[in-house]
Amino acid sequence: MSEVASLERPRPAVAAPWTTQRVRWVRHWTEHLFSFAIDRPEDFRFRSGEFVMIGLPATEGGKPTLRAYSIASPSWAEELEFFSIRVEDGPLTSRLVHIQPGDEVLLGRKPTGTLVLDALKPGRRLFLIGTGTGLAPWLSVARDPETYARFERVVTTHTVRQVADLAYRDFFTRDLFEDPLIGEEARGQLTYYPTVTRDAFERPGRITDRIADGRFFADLGLGPGFDPDVDRVMLCGSTAMIRETAALLESHGLVEGSNAEPGDYVLERAFVG
Repeated sequence: MSEVASLERPRPAVAAPWTTQRVRWVRHWTEHLFSFAIDRPEDFRFRSGEFVMIGLPATEGGKPTLRAYSIASPSWAEELEFFSIRVEDGPLTSRLVHIQPGDEVLLGRKPTGTLVLDALKPGRRLFLIGTGTGLAPWLSVARDPETYARFERVVTTHTVRQVADLAYRDFFTRDLFEDPLIGEEARGQLTYYPTVTRDAFERPGRITDRIADGRFFADLGLGPGFDPDVDRVMLCGSTAMIRETAALLESHGLVEGSNAEPGDYVLERAFVG
């Protein structure tokens, strides 16, 4: 083959960093909160609690817009579930909120993240502390049998502004306990702890305030403060909550962990400014 011919040989096509998947279902909790599920490719593997890039096909010749989304379904599920908030004028969510079953969504090929059990040292109690759509990874972790095998007690918190924003409340108070895979374990080991900041509610206020003043521990029948010998914590939600709670955890002697070096608590730095 001549040198000219070899130079003209077409380069192999580079695979896109995402695949196109079909929307299975959509549920709108409020005007701004919604969940949806898409097909799961046969070769898509992830650990419960990880996140992946999600997007929509480009319009009018532009480039696709993708954002990081925690996977709300557990690692064994046949579909991929996501929990989202609509951001006014948001380049992705202002379009994503209108998807319907059968529509196409872009799915990144490489899930990753630190909100996984592997990033925590062994312990007895696991606290999943979330605000808003930061509940999403806890939906995954709370449905994983390994969670109940590794921890004697699992506490899932969810702080929102209004009672209507407590999406998945029925799931954590009823449906999860009927799950054929982990229902029995969840009934005996999981506690759901919602708080609301702007509406009247049985547990008012921010989760950070309830931790700081001890109401959180009293409500759960625990001793004062976190115990680094037995307690492990995951954080997901607003940047302010994560930073404040991380400082509280550090004050109790807990050390942040990672995939490379497991610790007492973890947060998702990809979501923290």
